[in-house]
Amino acid sequence: MGNRHDYLPAAGRDAFLPGYDLLTRLLGMYKLHETLVAQAELASGQRVLEIGCGTGNLTIRAKRTQPAAEVIGSDPDPLALASAERKANRLTGIRFERAYAQELPYPDNEFDRVLSSMMLHHLETDMKTAALTEALRVLRPGGSLHILDIGGEVTSDDGLMARLLLHNHHAHDNLGDGIPQLLRTVGFDCTVVASQRHRRLGRVTFYRGTRPN
Repeated sequence: MGNRHDYLPAAGRDAFLPGYDLLTRLLGMYKLHETLVAQAELASGQRVLEIGCGTGNLTIRAKRTQPAAEVIGSDPDPLALASAERKANRLTGIRFERAYAQELPYPDNEFDRVLSSMMLHHLETDMKTAALTEALRVLRPGGSLHILDIGGEVTSDDGLMARLLLHNHHAHDNLGDGIPQLLRTVGFDCTVVASQRHRRLGRVTFYRGTRPN
């Protein structure tokens, strides 16, 4: 199946990649991405990085929202990156690069914004901490990390997926105050921007981590 990787492929398995964008549409991710980009308040001339960009949907959304920003999507999955590049081939000021979130190949203080969508819950605690530490390092003072992920104050009333999350050890760090605690531990000032019940995902929460000046 071509899945002996040291990362999780964008669709879970390489063979499923052709259906990944259809799945994201069915899950309503485009609307969630629109909300996340609006929260990031992108401006002309900013440098923006998405970590774990997959097939580039959020990266492309950010670029189309603010055409005068320089936007980079990074991901360890070369097949997903190839798909992202095909979708963005008529856009300028955007590129996709192979990189692991916990080992970003960028200098300190390089970006004004870092974006992350539905990626952190796939990582073990030490990898989450490493990825967030790297995001802090590459952000300029006053820059911000904007996260969308499952989790937050999840209860059984949030539906079947939420009940499954409550018993999933991989999602443990995403529950309750888990992500804000990790953000503060590595040095971010953290705000829970919004949280909402989601019919297909249980509960999704938006976070903002700001690098102190």
